[in-house]
Amino acid sequence: MPTPSNDRLTIHVNVQISASALQTIVANAKKVAPRDGGGSLRIDTADWVSQMISKFLEQRDFENFVKDGSNYMP
Repeated sequence: MPTPSNDRLTIHVNVQISASALQTIVANAKKVAPRDGGGSLRIDTADWVSQMISKFLEQRDFENFVKDGSNYMP
């Protein structure tokens, strides 16, 4: 997850994603997640979803998206 800084806020929101997107996040997280001493996975699915959405918004220039007034029209 991006490192918190003075110019970033953590905001908890409800978002709609497809079940297949969630399944993909969980499957990929399982591949890279650390395991405990007994070999069990140690993943927080909600944290992974948060990381992926935050990364997507940063890479897709969310800041300029919200500056465009036409994006507020229904």
